[in-house]
Amino acid sequence: MGSAVFYARFFSRFSALGYRQRERSWVPLKYDFSGQTWAITGATGGIGRAIALVALRSGARVLAIGRNADKLDALKLEANSKNLLTLQADLASSYEVRRLSAQVHAVGGALTVLVNNVGVLLNEFSLNAEGVETSFASNLLNHFVLTEALLERKALQADSLVINMSSGGMYGMALKLAEMAPLSARDYDGMAAYAMHKRAQVELTRAWNARWNGAPLAYVMHPGWVDTDGVQRSLPLFRAALKRFLRNAEQGADTAIWLAQERPPIEPTGGIWLDRTLEAEHAFAFTRKTPHDARDLYDFLAAKSPRQR
Repeated sequence: MGSAVFYARFFSRFSALGYRQRERSWVPLKYDFSGQTWAITGATGGIGRAIALVALRSGARVLAIGRNADKLDALKLEANSKNLLTLQADLASSYEVRRLSAQVHAVGGALTVLVNNVGVLLNEFSLNAEGVETSFASNLLNHFVLTEALLERKALQADSLVINMSSGGMYGMALKLAEMAPLSARDYDGMAAYAMHKRAQVELTRAWNARWNGAPLAYVMHPGWVDTDGVQRSLPLFRAALKRFLRNAEQGADTAIWLAQERPPIEPTGGIWLDRTLEAEHAFAFTRKTPHDARDLYDFLAAKSPRQR
């Protein structure tokens, strides 16, 4: 699909203009997460950082997870709160994510909210130390590995909540499996890979809700077009064209905070949350054309996950 057509189709909804228009109808809320424990991946910048700071200000204990030690230290200095704990991990490594799950359980106990926020759009192909394409590992596989490991350790319980951070880019892609995890640069396109991973997050959320039957709850959302470091680094032309219309991190984080407070019922037909509103998962007929479903995706990710060691 042409980029111009895609951007024109969604500009009024995904831009800061769309956020401000919907915001006018919202009832003001006072968030209270006292006594809760949150774990947030990719918490050192952008949307993850904004979620962490709002949760802290609202009384939660927050486990902020990131790869860069200096950025974690900067977040701790900025937050200046004994309720912020930082955990360093390379979220591109499944083995390291399994070790992270043990740390989360050890220091956090039972989680109230897990936000699978970390995500990357890589224009260059690379493999992680385990031989898995790096963006697939970061954007999808290790969300699955971390969440499943936390379930095994009972750090996620019946009253816990999982929020998956997708992207509006998923509207341009059908669910694919093998194509999401290429083994060579010849088969890799960074933008397409990112869209595939974000489409798969929607189906993974469906799979978890079917398996968990609402205990825990899982939501998938997208933040709209946010001016993050990742956008600046990976989509410079997009940012140059739309910079004045991009959302700030706090606007991108809003729906995650709202979902954690309001916990709306899961709809049998699924959907993806944007600006506190449940939207359809498909905007184009071609994205429905796939031989795969949520159960196939779950089995695919389970097969790709490393064994416990």
